[in-house]
Amino acid sequence: MLSGISRRSRALRGHVFPKPLPNSSSINLARLPPALLRPRRFMCRNAASDNEEVAAKAAAKIADTGAPTIFDKIIAKEIPSTIVYEDDKVLAFRDINPQAPVHIVVIPKIRDGLTQLGKAEVRHAEVLGHLLFAAKLVAEKEGIVDGFRVVINNGPEACQSVYHLHLHVLGGRQLKWPPG
Repeated sequence: MLSGISRRSRALRGHVFPKPLPNSSSINLARLPPALLRPRRFMCRNAASDNEEVAAKAAAKIADTGAPTIFDKIIAKEIPSTIVYEDDKVLAFRDINPQAPVHIVVIPKIRDGLTQLGKAEVRHAEVLGHLLFAAKLVAEKEGIVDGFRVVINNGPEACQSVYHLHLHVLGGRQLKWPPG
């Protein structure tokens, strides 16, 4: 059974077998710990996540300057986007770098100091609730209401790269836990 593992992914929980195991049919798989048999999802950090971290740290430095964000420009229709839902308070559009078959970004049309969830105040309660309700409407519209995830990245350690509060609605495939 162990010999059926493909040559390019021989990693098993930190153990790397550079070539096929000799006489692998003699290995008693029942005696191996289950954790050793599960393929490791990420063996090392990749360049993409490093770039996200750099972008998030750079964005955090200018977060509270009040400068227009890319989302402000999308709201003003200065930057094109594929809008899937819009009302007087929120705008929802397809993410340009989708992490799932359905990946929609939901944003408030007026920032009002709400650059990240950690800076929310009592006065933001209505728009926060409306954002979640809009996420549900988007999920219905996209046909994923029976299985979707809502993600809010808060701050540089969560890789928030746009300081205009936004929700990611992800679905269209089996989502895993823990998320990352």
